Amino acid sequence: MQSFEVRGGKKLSGEITPQGAKNEALQIISAVLLTPEKVTIKNIPDIIDVNLLIELLGEMKVKISRESRDTCSFQADDVDVEYLHSEAYHKKSGKLRGSVMLAGPMLARFKKAYIPKPGGDKIGRRRLDTHIIGFEKMGASFSYHTDDGFFHLETNGLKGTNMLLDEPSVTGTANILMGASMATGTTTIYNAACEPYIQQLCKMLNRMGAKISGIGSNMLTITGVDYLGGTEHRMLPDMIEVGSFIGLAAMTQSDITIKNAGIEHLGIIPERFQQLGIAMNFIGDDIHIPAQEFYEVQKYLDGGVLTVYDHPWPGFTPDLLSIVLVTAIQAKGSVLIHQKMFESRLFFVDKLIDMGAQIILCDPHRAVVIGLEREQQLRGITMSSPDIRAGVALLIAALSAQGKSTIQNIEQIDRGYQNIDERLRNLGADIKRV
Repeated sequence: MQSFEVRGGKKLSGEITPQGAKNEALQIISAVLLTPEKVTIKNIPDIIDVNLLIELLGEMKVKISRESRDTCSFQADDVDVEYLHSEAYHKKSGKLRGSVMLAGPMLARFKKAYIPKPGGDKIGRRRLDTHIIGFEKMGASFSYHTDDGFFHLETNGLKGTNMLLDEPSVTGTANILMGASMATGTTTIYNAACEPYIQQLCKMLNRMGAKISGIGSNMLTITGVDYLGGTEHRMLPDMIEVGSFIGLAAMTQSDITIKNAGIEHLGIIPERFQQLGIAMNFIGDDIHIPAQEFYEVQKYLDGGVLTVYDHPWPGFTPDLLSIVLVTAIQAKGSVLIHQKMFESRLFFVDKLIDMGAQIILCDPHRAVVIGLEREQQLRGITMSSPDIRAGVALLIAALSAQGKSTIQNIEQIDRGYQNIDERLRNLGADIKRV
């Protein structure tokens, strides 16, 4: 098992470009199954989760041409549907939560789908109810088979319907949306997720011939069509990487420019980091974070302690709460981090406390960070990465700490951040993979 060895306390400088969006990639690449025609996708992140999904499609006999590491063409004109029920598929897809995204396209076009119990991050319960209930409302039958560990979904043909989602799940919305795009009749999805990734998927499907309206809102209307064709699509920059690099610059007192950051699609992400006192300049589509010795957390108008919490888009993404938490360690002032969605995502703070951070874990969902104001540096320790985002938060802490840190289980980081060690070395970081 590989680890990162980090010698921290160095100020970094230079330019870094975010990869393509991981969460968009898993939806967009799954959508290629909706058509027998060629689909070309650009700005693909070269990361474990995405490459695993591309491998899965290849084993389903989708024709794949990888023109470069970030550009790939797919043609699903001879799909092996039964591969989805094989032991090989079960083993590989069980490692990848994103494999659930294949269900919508498979039901729409081939009238059957198999979903393994989800894999991915160990950050708490991540239920599939939204996906499966949505498919049931469109006329699919569902059963769980304990003998093979698969959820079995079948239909004689999906039918349009009105549905109110019990939660604005991004993956649930995307899956139902892909199924509805080729259903008979009209589907309305109320309380739909409206993240930029969903907007990107809608625009791509419309270019393929789908009829989707309400893009960007929480009510989507989809009029099913009989056939979808090929298209080209370019993915957005990964907003989670952008937020991670802002936090990295602040914690390490570095002068960093984030190139081609996709500013118009970042929503309130820059504002949340500005509330921590982090200065940034917007130059075209680039974000420049100047080196700052100190940054002070804002208070509310009545003097209350700032609370940063996750909320469905256009609220703050839960994927960046770990980064905000670690960035607040060296701030002046205190902040309450409230992780509403996942009950195990804050448990990595014990490593930060071992490094010297002042953090009070109130319960599984809330932590108070009392800023150190640079009066003492964090100290390097040996730790393990529990999930993608916590792993990068620990990496940021290590880069700001005195001495050597060792981060184990870095496959979790590699699942979401491509060549992160090499890219950080280009900024001057002392990091090596061992």
